[in-house]
Amino acid sequence: MRIALAGNPNSGKTTLFNAITGKIEHVGNWPGVTVAKKEGDVKRDLRPSGERTRVIDLPGAYSISPFTSEESITSAFVTNADADVIINIVDATNLNRSLMFTTQLLEQGLPVVVALNKVDLLHKRGIEIDEKKLSEKLGCRVVKTSSIKKQGLRELMEVALSVKGTEQKAPITLRNVDPADKAEFEVAEKERFTYVDRIVNEVESRITESRKQTKHDSIDRVVAHKFWGIPIFAAIIFAVFSISQTYVGPVLADTLGGWIDSFYGYADGLMGESVAPILRTLLLDGIIGGVGAVVGFLPLIMVLFFLLALLEDSGYMARVAIVMDRHLKKVGLSGKSIIPMVIGTGCAIPGVMATRTIRDDRQRRTTAMLTPFMPCGAKLPVIALFAGVFFEDAAWVGTSMYFVAIAIIIFGALIVQRITKEGYSRSYFIMELPEYRWPSLKRALVMMMSRAKAYIVKASTIILLSNVVVQIMQSYTWSFTLVEEGMQGSSILAGIASPFALLLVPLGFGAWQLAAAAITGFIAKENVVGTLAVVYSISNFIDPEEFELIAGANDVAAVMGLTSVAALSYLVFNLFTPPCFAAIGAMNAEMESRKWLWAGVGFQLGMGYTVSYFVYQIGTLITTGGFGAAAFPGLIAVGVYFGILIYLMRRNESEVSMSMGGAA
Repeated sequence: MRIALAGNPNSGKTTLFNAITGKIEHVGNWPGVTVAKKEGDVKRDLRPSGERTRVIDLPGAYSISPFTSEESITSAFVTNADADVIINIVDATNLNRSLMFTTQLLEQGLPVVVALNKVDLLHKRGIEIDEKKLSEKLGCRVVKTSSIKKQGLRELMEVALSVKGTEQKAPITLRNVDPADKAEFEVAEKERFTYVDRIVNEVESRITESRKQTKHDSIDRVVAHKFWGIPIFAAIIFAVFSISQTYVGPVLADTLGGWIDSFYGYADGLMGESVAPILRTLLLDGIIGGVGAVVGFLPLIMVLFFLLALLEDSGYMARVAIVMDRHLKKVGLSGKSIIPMVIGTGCAIPGVMATRTIRDDRQRRTTAMLTPFMPCGAKLPVIALFAGVFFEDAAWVGTSMYFVAIAIIIFGALIVQRITKEGYSRSYFIMELPEYRWPSLKRALVMMMSRAKAYIVKASTIILLSNVVVQIMQSYTWSFTLVEEGMQGSSILAGIASPFALLLVPLGFGAWQLAAAAITGFIAKENVVGTLAVVYSISNFIDPEEFELIAGANDVAAVMGLTSVAALSYLVFNLFTPPCFAAIGAMNAEMESRKWLWAGVGFQLGMGYTVSYFVYQIGTLITTGGFGAAAFPGLIAVGVYFGILIYLMRRNESEVSMSMGGAA
């Protein structure tokens, strides 16, 4: 038996899916969290007949007539009758909006069961719904549920089984027209709204006065204020980084570091002196040392994601989307663009995939190109490393990287808008704001553990393999002989990285070791930390007693040859150049254009190089009174990059002028 879950965004659909399958899919307070259909089996204790029941969680949709690519997935699935029963999740606190989609589902002829969800909130909001009368009016079964409190789930599955194979008859047939025909579409939707409004008036009664300002409205007047919203957001993010990177996170990291250090010593003693030096180096420094350096940052990342999950569950992150909406529209982006960017702080891949909720092609492609600039979970170890080594775990380092990313995104959006010559596009960002609530510690812990699991899997696969390759390349020369002590510059790794290192001299880090770490970062950004630990040996990065990062910039400068300004430049370069290959693959899938893909990668590479150049050169000028090394060659490279952008903008201006002249 196959059951499809369909409903509006933010109706509790994915939460219900998790409750009946036991899976842990991400739940958010905005449209686009489910960007593709997800499947799972109903838990055994919820199967009425004991037979295997497959549940498909479809992307949220407002209409069977698709306006976005995610709605297309839902529309195609429903119209092709790929399920035995459709469970329509309806937000009981907002019947008018939810039943619009319900009426369209009823017209498809498939068995439909309405899950009247969020019934736990009805009493709190002074709402009463007669579900029996609603069932009569719609001509289908209605079951009251609460996905969060797991109420009514067993009954819902029993009803779904009972209607399997029956023919659904809609109480009234309303016109489904082509959305491209705006006049006909508006008339049909008006008829549908009138019909739904009549049903709601008959089955629902509200005790509360809708014009009365609630405490949630009072809070929104402050946190979602057009002027105060952004400073409040900045203060909250600063507090999150202070807790995760300066206070709680490092304490937990010390404990984990001690365990890794003990395992390092145990493995060293276990091998003894009989193991070949190359194998010993590979196992200790390449595998345990390199992977351990990355895993050592896991507690900091877990604390960060735990705090972000609490913010999202409280309803605050949805307000961030509203605050940023008005600013993004001014630079030619959709209000929905903020959603992929917020999701991208966890991982750039689902962030890029979430851009499919954006209807306009240019806005979708632009958002897919700019979303990877947001520091994701893979970049956090790099931030934590350099903040701990050079800036004594200062919270401003991580916080500033987020706001530099936002500045780059705004600048990039303006550049794309000028190149494509598309002016201000009126777009509407419609999102129901969830109520503020005390966040669930359980859900935050589940989210934190799922992120930690993904991080450990990556560390034990991609990063492990990369560190092994790096260690082998560092240990052998091009003639496949072992590198002599003190002659690491003759290794294969040095030979590959040295030409790239020359290009990075104007940025303040022209050493081949640093270039090699940056290159491996394109495989996975965590590799930057692992590769640095391998090429400089872990003992130079980690205190052997407590497995703590060396705190003083002078100590690290002796090993890496970096000033604090150059270290900040190196951090910026790794954060704002193109993301990992997997994220680039997601960009390719969502952009659906190789031209846009390569233009996006080129823009990311040039922007990362440019910002890094100015950070190093201006920072060096301020701290020493003179520019850094190779300032002029670097300026030429930056000038070429901006020259290309200016050429593209002017070329399109000429094309627009010619087309206007021809039209005249």
